[in-house]
Amino acid sequence: MNNELLTLYPKSLWENFGHICDAPHPSKHEEAVVKWLLSWGKENNIKVERDETGNVLFTVPATPGMEGRTPVILQAHCDMVPQADGDSSHNFLTDPIETVIDNGWVRANKTTLGADNGIGVAAALAAATDPNCQHGPIEILITIDEETGMTGAFGLKPGFVKGKILVNLDSETEGELYVGCAGGMDANFHRTYTTVATPANCRGYKLFITGLHGGHSGMDIHLGRANANKIATRFLQKAVRCFGASVASINGGGLRNAIPREATAFLAVPADKAPEFESFAKEFEKTVKNEFALTEEGFSLSVTATDTPKEVIEPKAQNQFLNMIFAIPNGVQRMSDSMKDLVETSNNLANFVAENGEMSAKCLLRSSVNSAKEALGEKMVAIAELADCNIELTGGYPGWNPNMKSPILNTCMSVYKEKFGAEPKVMAIHAGLECGLFGVCYPDWDMVSFGPTIQHPHSPVERVNIESVGKFYDFLVEVLKNVK
Repeated sequence: MNNELLTLYPKSLWENFGHICDAPHPSKHEEAVVKWLLSWGKENNIKVERDETGNVLFTVPATPGMEGRTPVILQAHCDMVPQADGDSSHNFLTDPIETVIDNGWVRANKTTLGADNGIGVAAALAAATDPNCQHGPIEILITIDEETGMTGAFGLKPGFVKGKILVNLDSETEGELYVGCAGGMDANFHRTYTTVATPANCRGYKLFITGLHGGHSGMDIHLGRANANKIATRFLQKAVRCFGASVASINGGGLRNAIPREATAFLAVPADKAPEFESFAKEFEKTVKNEFALTEEGFSLSVTATDTPKEVIEPKAQNQFLNMIFAIPNGVQRMSDSMKDLVETSNNLANFVAENGEMSAKCLLRSSVNSAKEALGEKMVAIAELADCNIELTGGYPGWNPNMKSPILNTCMSVYKEKFGAEPKVMAIHAGLECGLFGVCYPDWDMVSFGPTIQHPHSPVERVNIESVGKFYDFLVEVLKNVK
């Protein structure tokens, strides 16, 4: 653990977070952090159990005299998005997260930090052991695998949790109370292809796109950041049409909920067109830099000579695949009519690969309007059919409809104003929170979500504001005191 974390307020929260950072916990590999959670419960004499899905539940008795209060569930997820800079050797399955305190923020060294949602987990545990925190009965629900499919929330069964009010600790702007979120759906494209011998008299090249910010495909989708997959496809289409290039392989993007930051492709270009092609590549880089001058100052596109590939993708399949990726909508599709500055519907073209006879692409669709989400899915199906590509729409999860008459929302609003002298913002979020799924299994839960200020989650420049963490924790403690 970075012992400098222990100098921050509140100490118990940051100590918990340090232990979480020490336990590798990328999505679907939470064994180490769950082991620590179970040992934490035992050390603090707090009842802890797991359900068949793997979710962890702590049961914390009420402060003496507050046993009659409405039971509250504090909820967070224990997995993190594993993203690293290209020059990082970090192994998310074995290595602890290396934290850095940097001018009022905590970040990681060239990797995601996991403040999303490690800070939420750490805060819930801190409140459970804080002698100054007065509260009624508390349950702490820590779910698994939120980031890659909300597996823990999907697997939660009726009756496992007894509380009536759920406080989700997975929001990312201090001073905002969230009462709604978008639903989502995955679109997975796939087809096979054959290869042909590379045409004679060609030179081999490697395309590499890097330096993009990336980010959370829900929280950051409205920022207009570039998508490495889209840029790569645009480049390759021109290379094929203008210079007779043939594509050997493509690999772009990665996780479904992260805006793609890098893409690589190998291609062959007729030798007599090579000088023009190289000049085009330099001009194309300048063009994209100009288009994204204010949002992607670190963008880089390089084309370097390499061994000429022996085989390339059969031309018809190559062109169909490039056309499909080029046509897939990406980014914000519609803004909300009901809430100012809220994205209603979006798509993240997260990943596309053409290697070893297999082509695939993965998208994450989000919308707060179920019919709009379904319509966007139907558009994906139509595009796939035009490209002779198979498609599956999977993993659909519902949104969370706002309840402006929520008792816990009203409690939070009055507590925030009294404690900080300002009105909190009441918001909905375009990202997917587990609250939407909880509402299916536990329809009577009264729910709200809040958290500290976290910037650029799901990217290696993720960071959490130190002052906001203290304010967030103090607010949580005061809310628990005031729940009736």
